[in-house]
Amino acid sequence: MGKYFGTDGVRFVANGVLTPELAFKIGRCGGYVLTKQSSAPKVVIGLDTRISGHMLEAALTAGLLSIGVEVVKLGVITSPGVAYLTRQLKADAGIMVSASHNPFQDNGIKYFTGDGYKLSDETELEIERLMDAAADELPRPTGRAIGRATELPEAKWQYGDYLRTTIGSRFEGLRVVLDCANGAAFEIAPQLFRELGAEIVTIGASPDGYNINENCGSTHPEVLQAVVLSCNADLGLSFDGDADRLVTIDDKGEVLDGDFILSILGSALNEAGKLNHSTIVTTVMSNLGFLKGLDKAGLKGKQTAVGDRYVMEEMRRGGYNLGGEQSGHVIFLDHSTTGDGMLTALHLMETIVQTGRKLSDLKGIMRKYPQVLVNVQAADKSRLKGSLAVREAIRKVETELGDNGRVLVRPSGTESLVRVMVEGPDKKQVEAYANDIAEVIRRELV
Repeated sequence: MGKYFGTDGVRFVANGVLTPELAFKIGRCGGYVLTKQSSAPKVVIGLDTRISGHMLEAALTAGLLSIGVEVVKLGVITSPGVAYLTRQLKADAGIMVSASHNPFQDNGIKYFTGDGYKLSDETELEIERLMDAAADELPRPTGRAIGRATELPEAKWQYGDYLRTTIGSRFEGLRVVLDCANGAAFEIAPQLFRELGAEIVTIGASPDGYNINENCGSTHPEVLQAVVLSCNADLGLSFDGDADRLVTIDDKGEVLDGDFILSILGSALNEAGKLNHSTIVTTVMSNLGFLKGLDKAGLKGKQTAVGDRYVMEEMRRGGYNLGGEQSGHVIFLDHSTTGDGMLTALHLMETIVQTGRKLSDLKGIMRKYPQVLVNVQAADKSRLKGSLAVREAIRKVETELGDNGRVLVRPSGTESLVRVMVEGPDKKQVEAYANDIAEVIRRELV
């Protein structure tokens, strides 16, 4: 991670650290790096529903226009929608203004390259070097060479039309509850699933600039659980603020995270002879039960560092076509260049239709081991690596768990947190282990 870019772009408190001045620099320097080889540079920008979105969009646009880049403003749209339209509109880059699952006070900026992929570490560092240069020596065109901005909000429906082409089923007879997190999917998701014949109940689809992810969306599945059970629905689909991830609720009200979704979809693809190398790419956060379930189903798992960007890099390197994270980012490389909650939901529902099985039955492909995640506030996450006390606390727990569990302690790439994950066969035991390690971290990183 760099000074500004974390595991998923730049993300800070809007108008706190992430000021319009900083956004202007990100637009100007990022735009230069990503369009300097183009004779007619063009960048598309989308945003979620946060009140700060238009402020940052305006600053980014000003930065891009100041170096002669044409800007196409897509309005409220999902992150994968921006990635798709970057390719379709033949832009040199795409920008999504969103802090994903974070509360509304935060916001973020993430770039996509012209082919729809997230930036490499090297490209982000190149942008940061320009942002922190002693003097701004980038081009400053004048007159007719200044960039022009246009608006294309209807393009999001073109993205929805594309999603429909990736499946061959319709959803008549299925009752589905959609939780749009009061975020970027609030318009397009209900229309998409309704047009495919599903009976839709919608929650979290009334954004006001402040309520994105507030007691709704993929980080609050308990709300969707209650609605699924009260409506006697077949399943619930929960997106996050920019709809690049999906968490589901089965017909019995149980939460299914990305591990379950990847297991179900990977098995279906493999049976159809469409899962490359019979392998699913995941991160080190995947549940032990997921890995054991893959083995039982005759599938293989490949693990990477945390972050869907690293999953994507491994997929492209190894020729794999399905990967994702426990958090619900699922990448279908045959159809998309990034995690896509709505695309994932469509393929999950198609699997239900084609198999004729309930989601609660399909999830039996894996058994989830108890896993506890404790987030510890840490103003200076960099001190974690050098703490001998933390290292000893981790070693002690790992020794006691042996082969029946694991420990993962890492700084968050998007927040001022250290994440402590402990996994094992007994929930009370792993809770105690996680809290023991968290307490040492609190003491050491005060």
